[in-house]
Amino acid sequence: MALNKVAILTAGGLAPCLSSAVGGLIERYSEIAPEVEILCYKSGYKGLLLGDSVKVTPEIRAKASLLHKLGGSPIGNSRVKLTNVKDCLKRGLVKDGEDPQKVAADQLVKDGVQVLHTIGGDDTNTAAADLAAFLKKNGYSLSVIGLPKTVDNDVYPIRQSLGAWTAAIEGAKYFANVVGEHSANPRMLIVHEVMGRNCGWLTAATAAEYRRLLRTKGLLDEIGDGTDQYDIHAVYVPEMALDLAAEAQRLRALIDKNDCVNIFVSEGAGLADIVKEMETRGETVPRDAFGHAKIDAVNTGKWFGERLAAALGAEKTLVQKSGYFARAAASCDSDLALIKSCVDLAVESALKGESGVIGHDEDNGGRLRAIEFERIKGGKPFDVSTEWFARLLNEIGQPA
Repeated sequence: MALNKVAILTAGGLAPCLSSAVGGLIERYSEIAPEVEILCYKSGYKGLLLGDSVKVTPEIRAKASLLHKLGGSPIGNSRVKLTNVKDCLKRGLVKDGEDPQKVAADQLVKDGVQVLHTIGGDDTNTAAADLAAFLKKNGYSLSVIGLPKTVDNDVYPIRQSLGAWTAAIEGAKYFANVVGEHSANPRMLIVHEVMGRNCGWLTAATAAEYRRLLRTKGLLDEIGDGTDQYDIHAVYVPEMALDLAAEAQRLRALIDKNDCVNIFVSEGAGLADIVKEMETRGETVPRDAFGHAKIDAVNTGKWFGERLAAALGAEKTLVQKSGYFARAAASCDSDLALIKSCVDLAVESALKGESGVIGHDEDNGGRLRAIEFERIKGGKPFDVSTEWFARLLNEIGQPA
């Protein structure tokens, strides 16, 4: 059967690839299959459930290249889990007694969509996998093709998620300005909280990128405000066991010497302990539709800052979060190239009627392919023994 209409949606949190991926899909269809109609559902699965969409017109096609220069998502995002009936009902996305998956499937049929392109992280693609299974089980003739978006770079078995490289670069740029605050006060502790609930890849990559930037600068060490004050003194990620007392002792010696300490911490580092401590105090930890503790409520950077400040005798503590700055950026050149290759294969797969998530399959020699939905899952840990990260820890004097 000839392909006549496709739909696109972006979902989950932002990443520096969404606009470019949407633009890339529109451009590629316009290049090789201009007869195919394109529909965009607004605000992710929310728009799909409500039938809220916009048609890609010839005017939009002609200007699609502009999306490569923008951050965010031109069609909006939301965190909606189709299998969480209670949440969908509470948010007014379905009526009492309705199955959100069936509502979504029926809307796709009503709109005449033959291929649904989902651009999102592990939750988005898990939802897409659930929807694809529902469609197949109930006899719907429709393909679902995912593109892997997440700044965490933690999706099995995908080697590199779209947007993660850009997020690391932007986070490094952010800290390059924040770090100058060390000169505003004696004995300053600066905590840079980086996104990463379960995976420390982004924190580690941001730290590595920042230190690369630092090496390109000329600093006047002789005046006393040199490399040690601008450097990173600790990096904490969820995959590392952390002896906070030992770290405090090590960092105390550094703040005595340098008059400042700068640490990078993943928002998920020590998360289980922090949540447990909050609940022990009788606090209710807010959770999202997927059951995850809301990171903003947990406030990891503040937790580390308070505990280390006392142990270090810091006169002032500054906690800064680069997440929203980094995740809403436009794609860097490396991500643009990755997005282009993934988008091209996504359109090719759509024309063949194939389903799956497009990415370099680590279990198949890193080959770019449409990976089976049942093999997609989040929570891939960062390997802290990887050579470049082990070297970074050694250079800053932090025990592995």
